[in-house]
Amino acid sequence: MVIQKIKKAAGQIKVPGDKSISHRAVMLGSLANGVTEISGFLKGADCLSTIDCFRKMGIDIDINGENVTVHGNGLRGLKKPDEMLYTGNSGTTTRLLCGILAGQNFDTSITGDASIQKRPMGRVVQPLSMMGAKIENEYCPLYITGTKLHGINYKMPVASAQVKTAIILAGLYADGETVIHEIEKSRDHTELMLSAMGADLTVDNLDITVKPTNDLTAVNVDVPGDISSAAFFLVLGAIMPNSQITVTNVGINPTRTGIIDVLKDMGADITLENVHTSAGETVADITVRSSSLKGTTVGGDIIPRLIDELPIIAVAAVFADGQTVIKDAQELKVKETNRIRAVVDEFNKCGIDITETDDGMIINGGKSIHGADFKTYGDHRMAMSLTVLAQLANGESTLDDSDCACVSYPTFFDDFYKLGK
Repeated sequence: MVIQKIKKAAGQIKVPGDKSISHRAVMLGSLANGVTEISGFLKGADCLSTIDCFRKMGIDIDINGENVTVHGNGLRGLKKPDEMLYTGNSGTTTRLLCGILAGQNFDTSITGDASIQKRPMGRVVQPLSMMGAKIENEYCPLYITGTKLHGINYKMPVASAQVKTAIILAGLYADGETVIHEIEKSRDHTELMLSAMGADLTVDNLDITVKPTNDLTAVNVDVPGDISSAAFFLVLGAIMPNSQITVTNVGINPTRTGIIDVLKDMGADITLENVHTSAGETVADITVRSSSLKGTTVGGDIIPRLIDELPIIAVAAVFADGQTVIKDAQELKVKETNRIRAVVDEFNKCGIDITETDDGMIINGGKSIHGADFKTYGDHRMAMSLTVLAQLANGESTLDDSDCACVSYPTFFDDFYKLGK
């Protein structure tokens, strides 16, 4: 696909619903008693994989546009699927299912696409095994023998919301208290939603305590716009001349707003308006205007708050004056692709001064770049980041696979080019 260029980026846009919250609303709604009405659901491929898996376990789920109705069967109401569960490209679905399925009274197996089969599941399997789980393999396909679980006291070796959530979900089925100690705060959508549903769960700074739960009560979930999807437009508006973009109804959960903090640190003109709370999640309209950016250092405890946004932050760094250092981001190596290597390889094609490091990259920005034939590696965030990058490159650029953006943002290109009109 030839990447079309826009001369300005102006207007208002509403991005799809938050992927993390959409996943969790379906999963927890399936385990709750009663009907969960989800509005603003992200109908991306990953979240549809979650729905498919729970339908195969006997959950009645209706989809009507962005509205999804989940008829929960309770914590012990899942049924043994007739076939292997297929999670597509979704690491969230795969890892969180491990926590739920480990404590069931039936056996299951899980696999995904070629990318998922290369992504490490040992980081989930290991703590779940400490709880008594019986999971064969550390890469998909995984074979899970349902068994009785017991609570553990677990110190997280890395900041990972997926691993943390898998342990929390297993803790609902355990015969004693489970305590999780985070080393850095990761996204807390699971904790907020479970608390709203009546789980016996407490959070004390970086410590999370989960006690066995008999019942969850269904609640309605209004999914805010995904800040990870909004990030592409925040960077676009900051780097494009004569631009102003407002992204409406975006979730600004403090565990997710690292992208805003970094862009402001780089000098971006960003304002938040209409800030309010919906079902425990903070929501706002975000406006960004053309800005003169400067290089910065991104690392430390902010990394878990923007791990998915690092490719598009790298794009901002290309058009910032001075040097940007991204560090402490080893987690990027085990995403849909090795995103450190992918960003460096693709940016090099444009003449960008970028160097790969063991835990990130160094970008010397503020120089003109040229177009290139880009490879996405089947990674949705790479496809969208490279589209933004190409806007300020001299000459033509192409993408080898634009369809992979559908994983998290099915209408990305339509929305993107509307801003240029």
